Amino acid sequence: MALLAYLKSLFILQLLMGFVFVVSGLIINFIQLCTCILWPINRQLYRRINCRLSYSLWSQLVMLLEWWSGTECTLYTDQATVDKFGKEHVIIILNHNFEIDFLCGWTMCERYGVLGSSKVLAKHELLKVPLIGWTWYFLEIVFCKRKWEEDRNTVFRGLDRLKDYPEYMWFLLYCEGTRFTEKKHQISMQVAESKGLPKLKYHLLPRTKGFTTTLQCLKGTVTAVYDVTLNFKDNQTPTLLGIVNGKKYKADMSVRRFPVEDIPDDEHECANWLHKLYQEKDALQEMYNKEGKFPGPTIIPPRRPWTLLNFLFWATLLLSPLINFACGVVVSGSPLLIIGFILFLIIASIAIRRLIGVTEVKKTGSSYGNQEAKKQN
Repeated sequence: MALLAYLKSLFILQLLMGFVFVVSGLIINFIQLCTCILWPINRQLYRRINCRLSYSLWSQLVMLLEWWSGTECTLYTDQATVDKFGKEHVIIILNHNFEIDFLCGWTMCERYGVLGSSKVLAKHELLKVPLIGWTWYFLEIVFCKRKWEEDRNTVFRGLDRLKDYPEYMWFLLYCEGTRFTEKKHQISMQVAESKGLPKLKYHLLPRTKGFTTTLQCLKGTVTAVYDVTLNFKDNQTPTLLGIVNGKKYKADMSVRRFPVEDIPDDEHECANWLHKLYQEKDALQEMYNKEGKFPGPTIIPPRRPWTLLNFLFWATLLLSPLINFACGVVVSGSPLLIIGFILFLIIASIAIRRLIGVTEVKKTGSSYGNQEAKKQN
C-alpha cells in the first residue's frame, strides 16, 4: 500500500495522466466540432453523439475519484428514490462548499448512466476554459453572467432548447450562486437579516431567480427536484489536487426527491419553498456535524468499470507514441531536441496545473460575494 501511495504521488505519472486528459480532450473537442454539421439535419443524433463524446472526457475525471484516489461515496436516501435515478429528467440542488463537489456529483451521474447528458447552469467565465468550457458549449450548457438583465434572454432560450432533450438529464443548480466562504457567508446573512429570513449556518442565502426560472422553463420535462446535501467524514477538506495525489476521501450525500407537482407554480411561493429547503439543508448539516452522518438508510452504489476502461483506452492510444518519441529524443542526443522536449513538459505541467486551479476555492471566488448585499434575490 505504501508503494502504491508513493507511485500515485509521482509527478511524472500525474503529468502523463494530465497529458492523456488534455490531448484526448482536444481530440474530442475536434470531433464535437465536426458533429455540428448534424445540427440542422438531425439535432437528436447530434445530441446523442455529443453525450457519448462528453462522457469519454468527463469519465476520466470520475476515474481519478473512483479508481485513482479510491474515494467512497455513500448515499443517504430510500430505495424508492434510487429506483428512479437515471430514469427521469430532474433538477439537482447541491450545496457548494467543496472543491470537488462537482466531481462527487459526476460520480453519481456516471453510476446511474447520465454523466454524458448532465447539465449545469454555469457562470459565463467557464466558457473560456479550454476543454471544460468547449465541451460544455457543444453539450448546450446554459451559461449566465449572473446579471439578470443580460441573462434573461440567453437563459430562457437555452432552457427552452432542452425541453426535447433525448437522453435523461440531471440539471445541476448551485442556488447559492458561488462557493461558500466565511466572508460571503457574513455578507449573505446580513441580507437575510434585512429581509427577515432565518439565518443559515452552513449555506449562503439561495438566489431564487435561477431556480424558479429553470423550473418554470423545464416544467413538463423535468419530473422531480433532487435536493443533495454533501459532506465529508472526519471534517475532511477535499481538493482536486489531493485526488490527483491519490488521497482517499469519504463523501456522504443526503438525497431527497421532491415531485415537481408538489412545488408551487407561483414565483414568489416557489422562492419561499426554496428558502425553506435551504433551512432544512442547514439542519441536515447541523445533524451531520453532531452525529457524523445524515439521517435515513444508506446505499453505496457500486462503481462501474467503464471509467477505468475508457481511460486505459485513451492512455494506450496516446502514451505509446509519446513514449516512443521521448525515447527517440534521448537516443538522438540532440541538445535542441532534448531542450525542446523539456520545455514541452514544463508547459504541459503548467497548463494542467491551471486547469486544476479552476476548482480551487481561493482562485474561483467571484465578486459575487461582494455584491450580494445589492443583488441578492
